[in-house]
Amino acid sequence: MEKLNTFLSYGRQSITDEDIEEVIKTLKSPFLTQGPKIEEFEQAIADYVGAKYAVAFCNGTAALHGACYAAGIGEGDEVITTPITFAASANCVRYVGGTVVFADIDAETYNIDPKEIEKKISSKTKAIIPVDFSGQPADMDLINEIAKKHNLVIIEDGAHSLGAEYKGRKVGTLADMTMFSFHPVKPITTAEGGIILTNSEEYFHKLQLFRSHGIEKTPHAIEQGEWYYEMTDLGFNYRMTDLQAALGLSQLKKINTFLNRRREIARMYNEAFENFSEIKIPTQLEGADSGWHLYMLQLDDKISRKDIFTKMRTLNIGVHVHYIPVYWHPYYRELGYDKGLCPISETWYNRALTLPLHPLMKDDEVQFIIKSLLFNIKN
Repeated sequence: MEKLNTFLSYGRQSITDEDIEEVIKTLKSPFLTQGPKIEEFEQAIADYVGAKYAVAFCNGTAALHGACYAAGIGEGDEVITTPITFAASANCVRYVGGTVVFADIDAETYNIDPKEIEKKISSKTKAIIPVDFSGQPADMDLINEIAKKHNLVIIEDGAHSLGAEYKGRKVGTLADMTMFSFHPVKPITTAEGGIILTNSEEYFHKLQLFRSHGIEKTPHAIEQGEWYYEMTDLGFNYRMTDLQAALGLSQLKKINTFLNRRREIARMYNEAFENFSEIKIPTQLEGADSGWHLYMLQLDDKISRKDIFTKMRTLNIGVHVHYIPVYWHPYYRELGYDKGLCPISETWYNRALTLPLHPLMKDDEVQFIIKSLLFNIKN
């Protein structure tokens, strides 16, 4: 087969001259960091999803770390999450001294299974971190019922799902705290960046404190003078820059265009593959509208994924696999997590394949991917 002229990545940013101009304006302003663009960006994201508060961070992992801190997770606490996610969803628990408990996924939606969450709850459980894998919201009604029943905090990892909806509500107001990522392959980008959305004033203040060294203006500091401040807890320098915020504000204006194109490409894939027994297309949760950060399909177990992966890459088609079960990584193996812990997740991983999907893709590129995958499966 002929191949694409250039490598087509599974995801990439879409940057326009307008985006660049907004960053240049900020470069020429008095503030490159800790300036007005941060709060403007935070408010814009909060307004977009309908949350009361937003706190921006330098990246999504730092934001998750901040959420675990705000939730009061510490030594001896257990937090339940899915193994089919990027490592940061679990690592953030380890950063604050907590123990990660992995619950298996639903075989259809690929998201954490609420029934499996229930099985893993103990007297030490402090929180749940559901992940909106591939952009599809987790089953938040059931997860919220479980959390309320057991008095648990929910930190929704929405790294993939800005703009996605669940039963008519945008992701960002369905949990105690929700994280969005702004990495270049995400729905919108700030180059690197992340944010936590919450309706809790308590969490809001804790997040602000944590991202800036644990420093604040206390009543005592105000008495001392305008120049005085105090570090009241051990925080981090996790601040977003005004340059990032300026880019994010410009990108947010185009999010509906980006999402519509992602959904259009996903429909093209679904329609092309739905009648082939060798391919299982993604199942969507009833009442959810995915943001389609990733398009994940499953190959029949008689097909060599490695062979298909190699053949597609040879054609400059940037297929990928998301993700290796987190507890398979050597770090977690050394902590005592064994293979076989979440059998549905492991079966899914062994069959999963990510196809390119991003707003810059052209219809003829989508059709070439479809044609190439079907050809290589048959041959």
